[in-house]
Amino acid sequence: MPLIFDVPSENTPPHPLQIEVNCLVIAGWTGRDAHAVEHHIGELEAIGVPRPSAVPLFYRVGTNQLSQAGTVQVVGDNTSGEAEPFLFFQAGEYFVSIASDHTDRTLETHSVALSKQICPKPVARNAWRLADVLDHWDQLVLRSWIGEGGESRLYQEGTLAALRGPADLLACYGARNPPPAEGFAMTCGTLGAIGGIRPSASFRMELFDTRLDRSISHAYRCVALPVIA
Repeated sequence: MPLIFDVPSENTPPHPLQIEVNCLVIAGWTGRDAHAVEHHIGELEAIGVPRPSAVPLFYRVGTNQLSQAGTVQVVGDNTSGEAEPFLFFQAGEYFVSIASDHTDRTLETHSVALSKQICPKPVARNAWRLADVLDHWDQLVLRSWIGEGGESRLYQEGTLAALRGPADLLACYGARNPPPAEGFAMTCGTLGAIGGIRPSASFRMELFDTRLDRSISHAYRCVALPVIA
């Protein structure tokens, strides 16, 4: 199923852009600060997740997992979202939106790749041209909130200066893989969870452009399917 994004144009209303993603890559361990990366690795080790074999690491996930719906279905109640910049290549140029690398935390202790494949990857319905934000990429602010205790709690917050930039990530990926082509999409890594990684049935995320005073946001809820033995 294609994804449809509203992309702003100068002096005109946003216009729809349709993309059929044929290659989805989840970039992991993308922090610029080695100490911050080690902290996130330790955070995951604390819940039983093995250390990565390389940094950064690129996981392939089925494109059918992408969803722009407001409700997704997951198995069990131990899954959680991670807000990430979402790059995609269409019509000869890159665009940026926001996505959630929703992950099964129980399965993650056995296989990170499978834990990512099993969960939907919610994506926002708006996007910007990468060229319009590239010169102030590090100033973009990434945030997420979870529903907890009947309240909306800030779960992640920081600028993209904490993560490797698009050119760096694409170069790392391209060193071992075919160059990106039409329909290529990549999530670009995430920030540490405030208070630690934990599940939630609701997740809201935002990418805020401080320079141009605009944002891309998306919210979704999870319906937990029963774990049948």
